[in-house]
Amino acid sequence: MTESKNLSSHAVFIQTTKLINSVESCVDEALEGLVIVNPGLRVLQGHRVVVRHDIEDVIKEGKVTLLCGGGSGHEPAHAGYIGSGMLSAAVAGAVFTSPPPSSILAALRTISKPGAAGSLIIVKNYTGDRLNFGLAAERAKADRLKVNMVVVGEDCALTSSDKTAGRRGLCGTVLIHKICGALAEEGKSLEEIHQVASNAAKNMGTIGVSLTPCSLPGAGPSFELKSDEMELGLGIHGEAGVKRTKLLSAKEVVKMMLDHMTNPQTSTHLDLKKGDRVACMINNLGGTSVLEISIIAKEAIQQLESRGVVVERAYSGSFMTSLEMAGVSITLLHLDETIKRCLDAGTTAPGWSVPLLPVGISTRETPGVMPYSQEDVVAKSTDAVQVPKETADMLYEMIKLSMERLIAAETELNTLDKESGDGDCGSTLARGAKAILQSLGSKDNPSLPVGVPANLALSLARIVEDSMGGSSGALYSLFLTSASQCLQSSVTPNDWVRALLNGNSTAMRYGRAEPGDRTMIDSLVAAGTTLSEKISSCTPVQALEASVKAAESAAQATASMKAKAGRASYVSAERLKSPDPGAVSVTYWMRAILEVLQKQG
Repeated sequence: MTESKNLSSHAVFIQTTKLINSVESCVDEALEGLVIVNPGLRVLQGHRVVVRHDIEDVIKEGKVTLLCGGGSGHEPAHAGYIGSGMLSAAVAGAVFTSPPPSSILAALRTISKPGAAGSLIIVKNYTGDRLNFGLAAERAKADRLKVNMVVVGEDCALTSSDKTAGRRGLCGTVLIHKICGALAEEGKSLEEIHQVASNAAKNMGTIGVSLTPCSLPGAGPSFELKSDEMELGLGIHGEAGVKRTKLLSAKEVVKMMLDHMTNPQTSTHLDLKKGDRVACMINNLGGTSVLEISIIAKEAIQQLESRGVVVERAYSGSFMTSLEMAGVSITLLHLDETIKRCLDAGTTAPGWSVPLLPVGISTRETPGVMPYSQEDVVAKSTDAVQVPKETADMLYEMIKLSMERLIAAETELNTLDKESGDGDCGSTLARGAKAILQSLGSKDNPSLPVGVPANLALSLARIVEDSMGGSSGALYSLFLTSASQCLQSSVTPNDWVRALLNGNSTAMRYGRAEPGDRTMIDSLVAAGTTLSEKISSCTPVQALEASVKAAESAAQATASMKAKAGRASYVSAERLKSPDPGAVSVTYWMRAILEVLQKQG
């Protein structure tokens, strides 16, 4: 008997890819894998039942035991929540299919004995689960086992709860596991635990949104959803939701979910007012990235707090999934001190995620930003030598023209980069160049310290580090930072040569690239070597002319090289027919510097 037959229409039958051995064995092998990783669990022979390894001790201690279960495909629910402080056992059905009463009864007979404290069955509100777990419970009672059952149905999607099926059980069920598990560890009676669980289930709501369908092993997607659509209130088995809408931003999606969940016009809404204390659970439906889940968590908590709701506990992660469905659900649970104590209690269940709270803090609060007083990285040392006004003006022009050339070469460099990378080398360099130009100021009133070359190099290093990012930003920042060390006490032609060589050495040391590796280092080293050789026998202009030509020749030579460093090293040599974009980019800013120097005479 399936948990749900109300799948959305327009199902397609294209088999999807799954990392399984067979459709028939996937559930059994998944349970086996869970137990192999967590030796504190055991699979019950002959059944898809997972039990605590120390269940006999739990029974002897007179503690209430807890059982949950349902169809597979919702992992870590429910077997992932077995452990001290949560479930005693869980029963797994086939994917999205309720487990048979025989296995449920076997689980009950394993976790309870006549005369023991009893067992509480926690059931998600689906017809198949209610019937099968109910049948097993009645048979257990006939065996003189003390059994009670709580049905969790906290779905806030449906606008009316008149249907006999009632509200669906969703991720809030996991919070009930946690509450009941803590109470059982405290030694509370079956009746007490049932009462607290029932009240908690009534004071809880969940709403979900889906961006993609899920697919059962061996089958195609359970429904169709256009790539620019999302569905509000979709069930965890693909049951139809409330409405479909175009894709929205995270902020808009969360607002839509909270508005629907708390809409007093719907009979399934959750009452929520200013000052209410809640726990908020952000659940990954299976295929959503951790990055997205964190954004949704941030939006949900901030929007709740903007409504005056006190979010005392917050959880985010994959708690009750729907195979690979991309989507998220938000669960809100009204808190009192008992519920909060239970949520905070320890557990060994591998699927439970514990948020990090500061030591001694009992109430979660959205933290402010930690203050950080950053002293300007640019050296203010009085030891750094200043250059004459005409030299400062020349440096200004060199920077300006160099950056303009890099910006103009953006498309060309991107095209070269498509052979070996992701085609963004030009854009990355242009981003840094634009940031430098924005910081440069006017020639009469420059914002960068063009009159102090050492400080100028550090300023440029800081800008490219922040604006470019990635390997290029880091390499140029290292290059400039190291070069600045050679310009502290004097700024002669030989000092500029030492600065170039020192920058090259540092970039090579950290980047682990050498000449011949098909990188920017090829051009830089060729320029540095030639400049070092020529500076003592030629004028600075002549030396730089030779240096630039050497860099340009080295850049062109990279076209026939096999990449040995950087992202290009992962690309087949047969695909690399053009010069390396990083090496070419060096020639653009070097030739710009040369042209300014030539103009100055």
